Amino acid sequence: MDRRERIGDMTETLRSAMEGAQAEIWTAMPGIVQSYDPAVMTAVVQPAVQGRIVDERGVASDVDLPLLPDVPVVFPAGGGFTLTFPIKPGDECLVVFGSRCIDGWWQGGQVSPAPDQRMHDLSDGFALVGPRSRAGALASVDIEYTQLRSDDGETSITVQPTKIVLAAQEVEIRADNITVAGKDGGNAAVDLTGTMGVSGDLSLDGGLASLRSHRHSGVQPGSGDTGTPI
Repeated sequence: MDRRERIGDMTETLRSAMEGAQAEIWTAMPGIVQSYDPAVMTAVVQPAVQGRIVDERGVASDVDLPLLPDVPVVFPAGGGFTLTFPIKPGDECLVVFGSRCIDGWWQGGQVSPAPDQRMHDLSDGFALVGPRSRAGALASVDIEYTQLRSDDGETSITVQPTKIVLAAQEVEIRADNITVAGKDGGNAAVDLTGTMGVSGDLSLDGGLASLRSHRHSGVQPGSGDTGTPI
């Protein structure tokens, strides 16, 4: 017998009333990204936990909850810097629902009154992309060091106590100037295994010696070749 069918049981009446109220409170649940708009940093998310409805005959069935539109995506950020990810359809996320309407804040980014008095509503979610189901767990997660990596593990930046390891098929650096110095600002050693190509010039000692335009004194012109570098 269903406890809620007990007639005149005040405890079960109160319990049923509380369960009904709790059913309207949304806190957090997993979701699956359906689409992402990078211009406004919002996603359309399908809640990954179904709801249950009971028809007029008392028959219960599980149904998908409605799509959640315009869900702000949360990236780690602060101090003028942000770590972003290329959000794709199918990415799993955790949707956290605000206790009050977030529309006023979302439109202007300032402290503002709530334009609606709804509470713990499906309309006020934030998507934290990254939580993974067991089916989507990453393989070969580094259990010792911090990594920024691709899901397949082919490309990664690994931060270890005394060094940083960069693994990639190709590395491209875009900068107006690159400086390599020792940890305390002194000299640094650079070891290269393989071939280095330089488009431009290579200078030594602050530009005092140029690989392209330097000259050697005491050389007599002739048809012979110089010796190989030592």
